[in-house]
Amino acid sequence: MTGQRYISPYTDFGFKYIFGSELNKEYLISFLNALFEGRHNIKDVTYQNSEHLDEVVYSRRAIFDVYCTTDKGDHIIVEMQNVDQDYFVDRMVYYSTFPIREQAKRGDWDYKLNPVYTIGILNFIFDKNSEDVHHEAKLMNVATKEVFYDKLSFITIELPKFNKKEDELVTLYDKWLFVLRNLSRLMERPAALQERVFASLFRHAEIDKMQPNERRQYEKSLFDYNDINNSNVKHFREGKEEGAKEKAIEIARKLKAAGVDEAVILATTGLTKEEINQL
Repeated sequence: MTGQRYISPYTDFGFKYIFGSELNKEYLISFLNALFEGRHNIKDVTYQNSEHLDEVVYSRRAIFDVYCTTDKGDHIIVEMQNVDQDYFVDRMVYYSTFPIREQAKRGDWDYKLNPVYTIGILNFIFDKNSEDVHHEAKLMNVATKEVFYDKLSFITIELPKFNKKEDELVTLYDKWLFVLRNLSRLMERPAALQERVFASLFRHAEIDKMQPNERRQYEKSLFDYNDINNSNVKHFREGKEEGAKEKAIEIARKLKAAGVDEAVILATTGLTKEEINQL
């Protein structure tokens, strides 16, 4: 952690240290109100048990980073996700089933449900076909393209796409995304973050002010994050190199079929004579 003054929200401990504490729930309330941009006015949240046991074979557990209900009864799950997964959307839908089922009442019940929001803060590019940072999905009527059910929402925030600099921050939501992406790289609170909630957050997030046991937990969490991140970088590089090699082979195959001189193929593709002869 040489040179690092503030904790990283990308780590499991760091994210929960900021958003998962009853004593500091003002951060979560501020972030959620900024995210909803006036559609909701959350005044208070109540933290719920973040570990849930499914009632299926193998007793699979679902552990959320943050799970809360608002003063209006809305259920909100917030997850920091560092690694892309083949079935990431399925996972979000699966998570949403727990707060839905929790609302079931014994005896006579009219099936009325309070809204459920599943929010994924992503440290990877999820939608490569869009430049948008913020995405929101609901159940839709395919024929009319209108929302069929407005009480179930899936929100994803792609942090790698958020590239605004300090002098470009306009909304409170901008400022929160800036903090989430850059907190561990900052050495002081930026002048643009004048709101009281950020003054409090930056004091709370100082590593040197942690209790010894908190610091140990954070260092372990940071080690795990770096281990995963380095593994992803390695796999990305290997995949990129493999893709480049396959492309070179395809080009060489076409040039060879067209009767192009071997020396030209060697210079164009970077392949060896042995590799070209095997085509």
